[in-house]
Parts: sequence; C-alpha cells; structure tokens
Amino acid sequence: MDEEPSIGKENLGAVIGAVTGAIVGLVAIAIPYAMMTRNIQNLSAARNFGLISFLICTPVGWFVGGYLTHFLERFMRPKTASVVGGGIGGLLPVAGVAMYGWHMVMR
Repeated sequence: MDEEPSIGKENLGAVIGAVTGAIVGLVAIAIPYAMMTRNIQNLSAARNFGLISFLICTPVGWFVGGYLTHFLERFMRPKTASVVGGGIGGLLPVAGVAMYGWHMVMR
C-alpha cells in the first residue's frame, strides 16, 4: 500500500485542505491590510481579490493536502496524518496569497 496517490484522489486530508484553503482564502489577501489599519472590517475591502484567492486556494489545498497526507501516513496514524496534512496543505496556498497581499500593501 505504499504506492503514490493518483492525481486528485480524494481522502480526508484533501477535503480538509480544500475546506481550509477555501474559507481562509476568502480573506487571506486582505489580512495584511486589516492588520496594518487595525480594523477587522477591512477584511472585506478586497472582495474581488478574495474571490480569486478562493478559486486558487481551494484546488491547491485539495492537491497539497492529499499528497501531504499520503506522505505523513508513513510516520503517523492515518487519521492524525489526514488532519495535520490537510491543515498544512490548506494553509500553504493561503500563506502565499497573504504574502502577495503583504507585498501589495507595502508598495
């Protein structure tokens, strides 16, 4: 059972990664702006960019979460590997989008 997963194969880690990427991806691009202005209402300031971020972070979180879960199952129990791999896999694209948002704010 140590074969590589097929591309886009569903598992719990992929679902957790997609959900994490989708929810946090909606506001990821506006997080630096809201932190800089110290106003939580500014999370909705970049709605169009938030939708684009949502559309990017959801599939990327699915693929990264699925592959990371498969890798971590060698070292952890399957359920623990799914939660950890999915969480990290969902937060990786969100971190990239948040760094891009930070770059846009600092210019």
